Amino acid sequence: MQKVLTAAEMREVDRLTTERYGIPSIILMENAAHAVARVITEKLGGSVKGKSILILCGKGNNGGDGVALARTLWTQGANVTICLMYPDEEFHGDAKQNLDSVRKLHAGQKGLVEANICIAEVGTHRTFFDRLDPFLGPDVIVDALFGTGLTRPLGDEHALLAKMYKSIFQHPKRPTFVCVDLPSGIDADIAPLIGECFQADTTVTFTAPKRATVLPPASNLCGDVIVAKIGTPQNLVDSCASQLFVAEGSDIGGWLKRTHFGHSSYKNKRGHALVIAGSENYSGAAVLAGNAAMRSGVGLVTLVTPRSSKDSVAARVLPEVMVRGVAETHGWAVAEAAFDEIADLLEKADAVAVGCGLSRNASTEAFLRKAVEKRRQPMILDADALNMLAPFATDRPPANAGGSALVLTPHEGEFLRLVGTDDKDVIKDRVAAVRDFAQKHNVILVLKGERVLIGEPGGKVVVNPTGNSGLGKAGNGDTLTGIIAGFAAQAVQMKIDMFETVVAAVYVAGLSGDIAERKYGKRVMTASDVRECLTEAFAQCELKNS
Repeated sequence: MQKVLTAAEMREVDRLTTERYGIPSIILMENAAHAVARVITEKLGGSVKGKSILILCGKGNNGGDGVALARTLWTQGANVTICLMYPDEEFHGDAKQNLDSVRKLHAGQKGLVEANICIAEVGTHRTFFDRLDPFLGPDVIVDALFGTGLTRPLGDEHALLAKMYKSIFQHPKRPTFVCVDLPSGIDADIAPLIGECFQADTTVTFTAPKRATVLPPASNLCGDVIVAKIGTPQNLVDSCASQLFVAEGSDIGGWLKRTHFGHSSYKNKRGHALVIAGSENYSGAAVLAGNAAMRSGVGLVTLVTPRSSKDSVAARVLPEVMVRGVAETHGWAVAEAAFDEIADLLEKADAVAVGCGLSRNASTEAFLRKAVEKRRQPMILDADALNMLAPFATDRPPANAGGSALVLTPHEGEFLRLVGTDDKDVIKDRVAAVRDFAQKHNVILVLKGERVLIGEPGGKVVVNPTGNSGLGKAGNGDTLTGIIAGFAAQAVQMKIDMFETVVAAVYVAGLSGDIAERKYGKRVMTASDVRECLTEAFAQCELKNS
């Protein structure tokens, strides 16, 4: 996992890098420039020679990065235009030193190199966009105006430039847009947009992700986010107080390695997942959850469903999934009496998932309360299981009953019901809302939506970077619950941390959704497609850990 830093934390890390380790700030700027240059070179097919690059430079460190980038690209054969947004006298420190260097190179370049470096003075920037034909313009446009230092909306002139920038961005044949550290106009510390801002195909941010690069809607304007290491000691990042993280494929690869199939692997060693799901009108939810659990790598899956739904479920579920019918109540939902019928399963199972298509009535709620209160293993609650426990208050089953993890997987509507409100301002800061709820109720909370958040009782919140809006279709919540249940059962057998396990399950489920999107498109992809793409998702994560 990568720790996500605030702008203030990042400034402190940079300061300590210089003070404690004697690494001059101008070296960090030089390293940053080379990191962006490498990304641009890769985007252009491995060489910048003969390519045209326009760099918009502010007067601060972000502009200094841009000027240093211009020099770096020019020495590699690119034709570079630096568009200055401020007069020379407003540049200071490392940015000023880099600008002076480039001016000397500009003055003495004639006849010495094949490529050109041009400095467009203040006041000429709009002409580049007024006359820019996407077919004839530069190959790359770089935003190096403000980076992470901005906390207020762009001024009128910069806002107008951002609008012009965006109008070009919509053209099907246009330059590649790269932002240095953060698209200008975005506040690094918050997800909401504060005004007009630039947009990127790729954002190269330094040392650590920032909140705006991982949380929507701001993150949606960052394009592909690349975190470049520029020489800052990792221990300085690790020592920051931030408890916000973003999951990485290498983390999930590590989890998969720890749950690998050895020569002595067999079903009982890989965990037994128990899925309690389905009702008369929602038997498909039980099928999706059970099948997803079976595909997760777990050894055994038992699906418990109302007796009248058993034949329908058994006919559609994977043959490897065991199906048991139990006592039902009005509406053909699981009845309270079913608790005693499955006492043996509750004793043997390593993880239990409850709620997918369960339906709501008093008898089913009584069953649920018993299951939560008396659980002896991790339990995942979804859908109607959450609705029956809403609001999640002191008169409900204690979150730490039985000493085993309780994992809640609400979408935002279900989460508001758990909190006991319809006020959407409660989730205006989703990170704070997840953290507060997980700490208060001692649960692992998986808040679904655009960029899933996973919180734990210690205050840590992890942003999941995988997934897409195609996962918003019916059935994907059931599939996610099944995957989490399967992962949790394996983790119990192999003694792996449950929060780490839930993070891994959510990442893999989202990655499967991304693979399904590439194969079928958001319009066509289904929850079953997502499940079948688990094979490729596992392979990708394992490759990142090889």
